[in-house]
Amino acid sequence: MFDTPDTDAGPALSFSTDARPLPLYTVAQIKAIETVSMAELPPHTLMGRAGQAAAQFILDRLPAGFLHQGPRVWLAAGPGNNGGDALASATELHLRGVAVEVLLPAEPTTDDARWALQRAKWAGVPIKSEWPAQHPGRHAVWYVDGLFGIGLTRPLEGVFATLARYLSAHTQQGGQVLALDVPSGLNSDTGLALDPENQVQASHTLSFIGAKPGLYTCSGRDYSGSVWVAPLGLEAATTDPIGLVPGTGDTHQTLNAPGLFAAQLPRRKFATHKGSFGSLAVIGGDDGMVGAPVLSGRAALYAGAGKVHLVLMSNSGPAYDAQHPELMVHTLGSLDWSAMSALTVGPGMGQSRRAKDLLKEILQVEMPKVLDADALNLIAAHDDLAGLLQRQSTAVVLTPHPLECARLLGLTAAEVQRDRVLAARELAKRYACVVVLKGSGTVMANPAGDVTVNPTGNAGLATGGTGDVLGGLLGALLAQGCPAYAAAQAAVYLHGLAADVLTAAGHGPAGLTASEIAPMFRTLFNRVCRAADEPDVSWLGPDSTQADLPLA
Repeated sequence: MFDTPDTDAGPALSFSTDARPLPLYTVAQIKAIETVSMAELPPHTLMGRAGQAAAQFILDRLPAGFLHQGPRVWLAAGPGNNGGDALASATELHLRGVAVEVLLPAEPTTDDARWALQRAKWAGVPIKSEWPAQHPGRHAVWYVDGLFGIGLTRPLEGVFATLARYLSAHTQQGGQVLALDVPSGLNSDTGLALDPENQVQASHTLSFIGAKPGLYTCSGRDYSGSVWVAPLGLEAATTDPIGLVPGTGDTHQTLNAPGLFAAQLPRRKFATHKGSFGSLAVIGGDDGMVGAPVLSGRAALYAGAGKVHLVLMSNSGPAYDAQHPELMVHTLGSLDWSAMSALTVGPGMGQSRRAKDLLKEILQVEMPKVLDADALNLIAAHDDLAGLLQRQSTAVVLTPHPLECARLLGLTAAEVQRDRVLAARELAKRYACVVVLKGSGTVMANPAGDVTVNPTGNAGLATGGTGDVLGGLLGALLAQGCPAYAAAQAAVYLHGLAADVLTAAGHGPAGLTASEIAPMFRTLFNRVCRAADEPDVSWLGPDSTQADLPLA
């Protein structure tokens, strides 16, 4: 754990994160793991373990002295195995002296769920089948969403839609709502809410066996709350999940964390000079849009680039940056690209004929590049530019938001958001580039099909210029020799974490500005490097992914 001082000289804040990456499992992989495990375990073992894990999670958080005062835990159970998990949890709580009540509107439809119901009845768990006339669960401390799990593919309807709205209302009013595995109505693979009006919004989610990508991207973070993982004793079975699902060998997905990139970040020896850390050129800034490359250039300085050049398209741009005179400002045509180590192209570039010709020239220069903003729009609009990009032999990172990604793929933004992982993977494959698909739960993909989903960041980043800052950070890491995929993972993670730390200090999310991100990035970047070189630094978090490890 490390302390981050408030920038207004207020009290220090404590902020921690897990250093190790966490595998993310698709529905197909989870079902394959379950099939293999159930063949080796006694019947109903996994459901029993899920019930025990959920019960313990709640027991650890119940206020002392309230075990026997009314229905302290109210559980909504569906007809499938998710409902069985809720029934198993209710039984465990009831046997440990916690007052519970279960609403089960429909009879169980699976063998495991029927077993859980029979066991709950044997234990004397209060179970209702109809929505009560009075306010249900009005004395509860915890509410549990056990309606539908990872297998749901259609919107909730009828009483289940009503229950979803009821549970969500408790979360929105500050109540504690625990979703078992995934919030009901959320696509486990994509994070898409099947029907936002009838979707459970939880304050906490306990994900069984492993974490799911949909909990961290698209709408997942809004509906999942704090995510925790209960492996159910299947750690050995999850070490090679890809091999359990024939034909899905390219579906490696990982939750971003310092353990993925810290070892590949540039380190600094004493006997170095500014030329040791690369030269970056940020290119863009047509009339009225000069601020975009300035933000990128300033960010690149904070990310450690040895020299940063701004190449401005506008003839009325400033001669230098008064706030950061370290930036070297050039007019178009006055800088030799071949002297650079990397390029960040697109901030404030516009889509004029001149911009297109400039980008065509740049795409014929073989060196690491970040292509952002209007550079992406130009490539989407011109086949000759797209062809040049596909023929690049050096590392290129594309940083689209959903609409830019849609233009590049010939889709709509809604289609991209429907499956962000698929869109990022397809774009990376099409252009043989590393892709950073920005948004809630930024998705990174490389041409090999590997995917990283980012858990940091908040709504404070939804303001003008934060994308320009990210482009500068990425360019600086490329200029220092960081591999493209690791550079994307590091820049995105620490860019988002900077926003989280600043927000925790009271500087966001409302009113957080892009200019504030880069200085905090510098602090976090240096601490990650130091922690990676000094394994005893404790802020990297506990060495565990068990049920009591906060993951987001």
